[in-house]
Amino acid sequence: MGNYLNSGNEQFRKMAASEIYVDKTGLIEYTNRVINTMQSYLCVSRPRRFGKSMAAAMLVAYYSCGCSSEALFQPYEISASPDFHKHLNQYDTIFLNVQEFLSRSSNGMEMIARIKRMILRELIEKYPDADYFDRTDLTESLKDIYTAYHRPFVFIIDEWDCIFREYKQDKEAQERYLDFLRDLLKDKVYVALAYMTGILPIKKSGTHSALNMFDEFSMLDPGPLAQYTGFTEAEVRKLCEKYRMDLDEVKGWYDGYSFEREPSVYSPRSVVSCMRFGKLENYWNQTETFEALQVYIDMNFDGLRDDILNMIAGNHVPVNTGSFTNDMTTFHSEDDVLTLLIHLGYLGYDSVSRCVFIPNYEVQSEYVNAVAVSDWGEVSFALKNSAETLKAIWEGRPAQVAEGVRQAHFETSHIQYNDETALSYTISLALYAARNFYTIHRELAGGKGFADLVFIPKKRFLDKPALVVELKWDKNAAGAAKQIKDKEYCRSLEDYSGNILLVGINYDKKTKKHSCVIEAAQK
Repeated sequence: MGNYLNSGNEQFRKMAASEIYVDKTGLIEYTNRVINTMQSYLCVSRPRRFGKSMAAAMLVAYYSCGCSSEALFQPYEISASPDFHKHLNQYDTIFLNVQEFLSRSSNGMEMIARIKRMILRELIEKYPDADYFDRTDLTESLKDIYTAYHRPFVFIIDEWDCIFREYKQDKEAQERYLDFLRDLLKDKVYVALAYMTGILPIKKSGTHSALNMFDEFSMLDPGPLAQYTGFTEAEVRKLCEKYRMDLDEVKGWYDGYSFEREPSVYSPRSVVSCMRFGKLENYWNQTETFEALQVYIDMNFDGLRDDILNMIAGNHVPVNTGSFTNDMTTFHSEDDVLTLLIHLGYLGYDSVSRCVFIPNYEVQSEYVNAVAVSDWGEVSFALKNSAETLKAIWEGRPAQVAEGVRQAHFETSHIQYNDETALSYTISLALYAARNFYTIHRELAGGKGFADLVFIPKKRFLDKPALVVELKWDKNAAGAAKQIKDKEYCRSLEDYSGNILLVGINYDKKTKKHSCVIEAAQK
């Protein structure tokens, strides 16, 4: 057993022994289907916190002939597969955590040389009698070993893309690295399986798109691997039952990634932390600061800020993902920035409508933190002051509510501020803090029509009043409040009994001022 060649199963054993381990060994059933075929090259990209390294450790534990893992996998799904024993611990397996090599190197070329030396050292130690043409040439030595022993290799490469993230401007090092991977893996008879995982899909760069032997499974389309991208709803439901957490609230905080084959995917690390600590909180910022997001949303592309604000308000935005070159420096438009944010997990993607959106409360709070410290004018103040605007509603201070809405008022090329729909986006920003206390519904049916916005207290905050908000453009706030009563919008609160505040908000086109009326009611 070596460090890189035929490493053991200790890492996966620790993962499986953790307080919370969700069985994802079904992934092995897929890799067993494609091993030793023309489809045996997989590049799986996911954000941080989405279990990439766990999947890599699992595959090493299963395929490596340097350990015995039958008992380790016996309790899990893969043990029921007809091919379970066929491939179990049957392969010379080379595992590389590229981040580890990069961290111990001063540049990209040194990293590549270090990888070659380390693997060659262990290969020659295991196969000293092979007829090597050049013991310093990794690719030739692998060919020589295969010729002598006819034993194909499984390659598991974790953090494959780190050089593109840490050496963003070093194009030469990036291209040399792609050359290295292509020379090592492409069209080689000694490759039984190549599984690469990272945050970014394979870099598009002229002739270096020649890593085209890989099938790609990304946050744009994970295809048949969708259920292994994160935790599924069924998996989270079981955890909520075990740890006595409310599924609906957990869903609001950590769900939101949706794919054709798996409509509901949760952020796994955040769910695990939520269960272990028993708190619905932002665990995202424990592994990455909001400044990482701020760099991208502050880029000077037409429409980008408008799109971000639109999504913070809860809306979907169209995106063209086709021009993104899969690196972190080449941006030609807002679409490229938004596509990167999909791969980083900051946006969900609907492949049917081809729109992006902020997936959940946890990620949304990262946007709010980033915007609040950016120079985005009055809207930055509106987001920072949204808790005060909400408090003003509770305390019946309509003038302060109107001021909070004024701060959130933004005019864009995408959203013309000329109707109640545009006004509702503004209210969503002004009352961003309400998401902590309420489930928010737009156009909720009730009585003789639809209430524009209805805020229903979450189970933990039943002491807060429900809010029924009616919006008017170029009319008057009193008329908005009257419409709530006349059309019996409070009937939309079927399962709620308690205090209700009726909130009418109007924007006067001539004076360009907002007004607000607040009235109490009871159901």
